Amino acid sequence: MRAAFVGKGGSGKTTLSALFSRELAHSGAPVVAIDGDINQHLAHALGLGEDETFAAPPLSARLGEIKAHLRGRNPRITSPEAMIKTTPPGRGSRLLRLLGDDPVHTSHLQRVGGVPLMVTGEFDESDLGVACYHSKLGAVELYLNHLVDGPGEYVVVDMTAGADAFASGLFTRFDMTFLVAEPTRKGVSVYRQYRDHAEEFGIPIAVIGNKVTAEDDLLFLKEHVGDHLLTYVRHSTWVRAQEQGRPHGDLEPHNIHALRHMRTALDSRTKDWTAFQEHAVAFHLRNATAWADRATGTDLSAQIDPDFRHGPTALESSAD
Repeated sequence: MRAAFVGKGGSGKTTLSALFSRELAHSGAPVVAIDGDINQHLAHALGLGEDETFAAPPLSARLGEIKAHLRGRNPRITSPEAMIKTTPPGRGSRLLRLLGDDPVHTSHLQRVGGVPLMVTGEFDESDLGVACYHSKLGAVELYLNHLVDGPGEYVVVDMTAGADAFASGLFTRFDMTFLVAEPTRKGVSVYRQYRDHAEEFGIPIAVIGNKVTAEDDLLFLKEHVGDHLLTYVRHSTWVRAQEQGRPHGDLEPHNIHALRHMRTALDSRTKDWTAFQEHAVAFHLRNATAWADRATGTDLSAQIDPDFRHGPTALESSAD
């Protein structure tokens, strides 16, 4: 199952992404965490020291190689250069198993705090004025388009802050979107934006209240979020100690319970491969019409394989 963490900047979504990933990994579940935020802080939230460097190359640094691998022997994709971030898989494409022995996982994964992590890469000075951060997220979108995750397997993505998460079709690649909201007017205003976008495409969201310190905070969230409020996380002295580089004790029982409640909610979702592929095709056609046909000089609608059925059966017959 796949979970995205979204919310306004400073809401604590990176912290919650790390806590949730760590809870899954420590339970023995196969999990991959992905830092898809313009501020690449997930590795440090998972326990990478401030003087340590994430050694694995970012996904965006080898986008061409990733495209070439995923393209496989798909005759509808004429070249890796004609493959864009929304290109859906078809017959002949190489599909991925979670934590599989393939160039994407073996080249880009690094364990941090016991969690296998991949990163998109930082938005640096060479990108200023010539690219947007969503161009770097293209590798993540292609990865998720070609991944077949099975029961009891998890992908956790720390997304960009604010409504920017809806600037591409990436937001449709998940089984559940956890919206992290502080008990403030600004915190719930972002929720309203997400709710409206998500409802348009039938994307399930669950609000996680964060930095709750008193009953008034909880009542505020319930008033403004209603039934979308799944659970809440109290202010954590353990998290603060981790952030200050002085690990102390264990995460508080209430917050552990909240993480496990989130996992239960995610596990209760039914994987709908048909809807997943339909969304992929719809956003691919949108991108093709808006810019990609002109940019590539190709009719990218021809990349859609109408007879392809995504999921475990397709994995069995994908390119070697």
